[in-house]
Amino acid sequence: MGYLADKMRPLAVIAALGMTVALPGAAQSEPMRVAFGDIATIETLGLLIALERAKEQGVEIEPVFLKSEDIAAQAVVSGQADIGIGGPYALLQKVKAPIRIFMQLSELQMYPVVNTEFYKEWADLDGQEVAVHSRGSGTEAIMQLLAAEKGIKYSNITYVPGAEVRTGALLQGNIKASIVDSSGKRVLEAEAPDRFAFLPLGDISATDEALFANTDYLKDHAKEAEVLVEAIVTTWREIAADPAAPLKLREKYALLPDATPEMVAEIEPFYAGMKDAMPLNGGGEEAARNDFAFYTVSGALQGDPASLKVEDFWDLSVLNAVLARTGTQ
Repeated sequence: MGYLADKMRPLAVIAALGMTVALPGAAQSEPMRVAFGDIATIETLGLLIALERAKEQGVEIEPVFLKSEDIAAQAVVSGQADIGIGGPYALLQKVKAPIRIFMQLSELQMYPVVNTEFYKEWADLDGQEVAVHSRGSGTEAIMQLLAAEKGIKYSNITYVPGAEVRTGALLQGNIKASIVDSSGKRVLEAEAPDRFAFLPLGDISATDEALFANTDYLKDHAKEAEVLVEAIVTTWREIAADPAAPLKLREKYALLPDATPEMVAEIEPFYAGMKDAMPLNGGGEEAARNDFAFYTVSGALQGDPASLKVEDFWDLSVLNAVLARTGTQ
């Protein structure tokens, strides 16, 4: 089964074992260090393709795969990485870290799921354990939001990075309630349709993953950041027009060399299901305000959404410069 953790580990470049990482010190002559809080899988293939395209434009990039989004965020805050991937709203507000989001990579498109041998509906999860991606992630926010709406309280929230890993853990019986992406949903429906139920979620419009960086880095390396953002915008638009594009581009750039045949077969269906969650204009101010509404309700952000300022969380300068060249869709 290509979604199990033991088959994913060969794709990892680095698996951080603690809350610090040993990366070279920052210098302008060094490559752009992009910290992923996950392992390299089909979920990250689109972004890996965009990184290769940015390299073609002269930007030297070093992807670094870490154990979790928490560690990736800390690496950016401490200067051990230049750009992180995740949704660091709580870190920005509570710690006032000198970082800013500068591009939305994806909107939330997730599916809460339970093993029907134990649970049938939201009410059954009262006093039970659920598994999400990482602390402060969109998956945690969704599960917390629905708990508040349904008047229930979990006994514990465990953190299991990677939708594929959570899918495999559900199939193995290691976890009984979690939240997966569209690819995981298809796998569970195909392999054990009578064992899993997907709980109703309602309409949610909020960031799943975004790019963020230290404010000084964005100021000092604006041109390199623009190359990266433009590569992502153009790649996202290409995938939206043709979800099979990542298959061809994976071969062109020799990405995910250890991918199993099962994983390769999932690439086109995954991106066909994700294309509506991939923002073609990088999110921007509209995404920020949607996030304020969602993450204040879920508890990841505090305060009145209308009183939160976009500039306290986002730096739109790089994205706006790119959209001025590429136009919007």
